[in-house]
Amino acid sequence: MRVAIIGANGQLGTDLVEVFGEDSSFEVISLTHRDLDVTVPETLKVLKELKPDVIINTAAYVRVDDAELYPEKAFAVNAIGALDVARVASEIDAINVYISTDYVFDGKKGEPYTEDDVPNPLNVYGTSKYAGEIFTRNYSTKYYIIRVASLYGKAGASGKGGNFVNWVIEKARRGEELRIVDDQFMSPTYTMDVAGTLKEFLKLKPEWGIYHMVNEGYCSWYEFTRAIFEILGWDVEVKPIKSSELNRLARRPRFSALENRGLHKLGLRMPGWREGLKEYLGDKGYL
Repeated sequence: MRVAIIGANGQLGTDLVEVFGEDSSFEVISLTHRDLDVTVPETLKVLKELKPDVIINTAAYVRVDDAELYPEKAFAVNAIGALDVARVASEIDAINVYISTDYVFDGKKGEPYTEDDVPNPLNVYGTSKYAGEIFTRNYSTKYYIIRVASLYGKAGASGKGGNFVNWVIEKARRGEELRIVDDQFMSPTYTMDVAGTLKEFLKLKPEWGIYHMVNEGYCSWYEFTRAIFEILGWDVEVKPIKSSELNRLARRPRFSALENRGLHKLGLRMPGWREGLKEYLGDKGYL
């Protein structure tokens, strides 16, 4: 199976290339921003030339607060870019895999969201990703919308300048105060776990549609931070604060945890979030 990975040098893309590349069932086509820019339609011709069986689109504008100031940038990548990829995928009869987010939900449900829940994004970023979902669904003949959440990976997110885990560890090393919100709950997810599960998922070729793919369970950002230092065995003070104290431009959902109901029906299970975190810390050489 020939798999083209858009955003191959990104946080998730890097792990997808590694995991799929280790399996002889797949032939990996790595496409970085230099090879293909989803905001420049003419660069998508490379997909028509390569004719992959599967396109995994990890390209994303992920600066949540900046998206409030520059909505056109977020929509260019997350929505119109997804539309153009969907059109090409349909033209070459490829399976289109669009990576989406928990931020398509408003967080008012108070319990983990399933694939059947109706999105209602609170911010520009979430709205642009939801638009990307709609374009993927309506312009692809064969598609999977994979919702992930609060990703962290060995490569770090270039759009954010790293990832949350590395950020808090570096602040602790510098002896800086750690003030972390305790009233936002999510499903922190290791990109390597997403890559491994997505590989097995594609081998099954289930029914087209939306699937959640996050580490099992959920926690607050404060709990997540405490867990990082518990696993490391570091004595670090973490001060819980309320999200209102941060004065961010974009509103965030208070409870955006996801449930992998679709995966469970397929017999697939992601590791728990603590397990994923411990694996990551080991892979990065912190343990």
